[in-house]
Amino acid sequence: MKQRSRWQAAKDFATFPLRALAIFNEDRWGLSSLRTDRFYYVGREVRGYCLDVGCCRYNVFINDFLNGNGKGIDCFPYEGLTEENLVDDLTHFPFKEATFDSVSFIASWHHIPAAKRDIELNEAYRVLRPGGNVIITSASPLAGILAHITVQWYDRLFRTRHNVDFERGMHDDEDYFVPDRETIERLRRAGFKEIRKKAFATQWFLNALFTGTK
Repeated sequence: MKQRSRWQAAKDFATFPLRALAIFNEDRWGLSSLRTDRFYYVGREVRGYCLDVGCCRYNVFINDFLNGNGKGIDCFPYEGLTEENLVDDLTHFPFKEATFDSVSFIASWHHIPAAKRDIELNEAYRVLRPGGNVIITSASPLAGILAHITVQWYDRLFRTRHNVDFERGMHDDEDYFVPDRETIERLRRAGFKEIRKKAFATQWFLNALFTGTK
């Protein structure tokens, strides 16, 4: 599993405003992209064989950061995904009970329609082994809204393809962020214990992740 040095973390912390405006998915100038940032934080919480829900292009977290130790699934045929990654209905994960040690929702939690969030968390609980954990990255309201606007305009100005939401189309029942209180309550309803919130220091504590244990 990839890890970040203290020197790299210090550089990423000091340059967060620059990274937030210009480095979204690919590392450059010796700095970590915001996507890589999230992967570092989530990777530290993974307990073994991992399911990444909403894995997006190329299933990067599983393939590159976890060296293939897991499965990535998505409902949209992003570039670099295979039939193995694609599922028609994310309210029923195509895996047996107690298959995974961790289930991650990386920058995908707020895209799940509110009416389906409990269902997907119940599925995460079902496919986790006892003692396994769920990991959900979550943006603050300000960061969530500004990030989507920034990436959208960046793509328009420079004709890039960073905005994966634009690629598949963002629906009316998706959100730019999910309030912390809602995330915690839904984790409790699904049966998770030891629920914790951990802020991302290198993103100036504007974004965070939640964990819960089965």
